[in-house]
Amino acid sequence: MKILVTGGAGFIGTNLIKKLIEQNHIVYSLDNYSTGLKENEIKGCTYYTNNIQKISSYDKRFMDGIDVVFHLAAIARIQPSFERPEDYIDTNFQGTYEVVKYCIKNTIPLIYAGSSSKHSGRFKNPYTFSKDLGEDIIKLYETHYNLKSTITRFYNVYGPYQLTEGGYTTLIGRWLNNIKNNIQCEIYGDGEQRRDFTHVDDIIDALVAIMDGNHYGWDFELGRGKNISVNEVAKMVNITPIYKDNKPGEARHTLNTDNTANQILGWNPQRELLDYLKNITRKDNEK
Repeated sequence: MKILVTGGAGFIGTNLIKKLIEQNHIVYSLDNYSTGLKENEIKGCTYYTNNIQKISSYDKRFMDGIDVVFHLAAIARIQPSFERPEDYIDTNFQGTYEVVKYCIKNTIPLIYAGSSSKHSGRFKNPYTFSKDLGEDIIKLYETHYNLKSTITRFYNVYGPYQLTEGGYTTLIGRWLNNIKNNIQCEIYGDGEQRRDFTHVDDIIDALVAIMDGNHYGWDFELGRGKNISVNEVAKMVNITPIYKDNKPGEARHTLNTDNTANQILGWNPQRELLDYLKNITRKDNEK
């Protein structure tokens, strides 16, 4: 198959492209490298550098006969969204609209990476609002304009190629980098907030299963269905963090309680956070 991955140089996009190349698919990436990294590029994939708002310029001269689009490109993270709401809406809504129009024009199925943060309320922060607007435009075009699509929502993803520095890191990536560089880790709030940490390989398994099985017209919640507190994560990596005030817009807890992905895809996430943390810290200690 010929596959386009938007955001293909990012965390989840890189892991997805790696799997697709291993399966001998022809893969293209469209990424503006605002948070994606050149060093993430996977041999065998063709990379184009541009904003997703420009996707319509990539016609048959560049990407002929695309069979499916994985739309992963987005500006992520909650806290930066309060400072730049217009950028989030431009990319996560308007950019998604351009991807939808591209798929409609070329009759291409779309698999969209939404956000599980919507379950805490779409107005809780600009990031969640912008991602939910993306879902809205997909649902509209699915209902009235024959868009073939599926929406996925990820829960607290971690794993290889995750960012470890800067404002767009997640807790796991940031803490592992801090531990490696002897920087004290921070917890915002009391640490009893719980997160449904899900390994990126499990996420990729689900995305590939959607494509392989032509499972369109669904919403899939992609989380393990188990959550642990941030304090428990600190114990796993044997650190004594410093506590700071809560940050606005964050959910108190995240937990996937929907089993549709298991019923339809046979998806059963297996990777354990503790195993991953032990493996990473062991490798760092051996260096």
